[in-house]
Amino acid sequence: MKRILSIVITAILAGAFAFTGLAPASASPRTGDLQITKECSTFTGQAGEFCTITSSNLKTIPIGSRVIYTSAAGTTGLVTGIVLYTGPGNSAFGDVVLDFATGSGTVTFNGGTGQFRHFHATAAVSYAGGFDWDWDGEYSFSPHD
Repeated sequence: MKRILSIVITAILAGAFAFTGLAPASASPRTGDLQITKECSTFTGQAGEFCTITSSNLKTIPIGSRVIYTSAAGTTGLVTGIVLYTGPGNSAFGDVVLDFATGSGTVTFNGGTGQFRHFHATAAVSYAGGFDWDWDGEYSFSPHD
């Protein structure tokens, strides 16, 4: 009898958590600060080339992910679409605008595939030295359920 009561209580609690939408404490946040560093030693400004993520504060963007540029750079800057590729079936789509003279710009993401289907982000791009560039901004996954 105690075993059956224990199973029933467990089922009720599990249903209550599912109904209220409570997630385990280990779940990733749906919004927050975005802090990324990428290394671009192999990027020469041509379409299809990429930079590699070397630091990320999001589990969904692991180190080793690639930022692929869809258009070639101009003489004074970069205005292009980008694909953030984290693995098979998981890509975020965005745009970057970068001024070579100031070493600064913006990057935005709006959706993608797999885990990035509802991903949105906006970040300032800044030159960090050597072949490194930083993205500092905010991200969200919506809907927030």
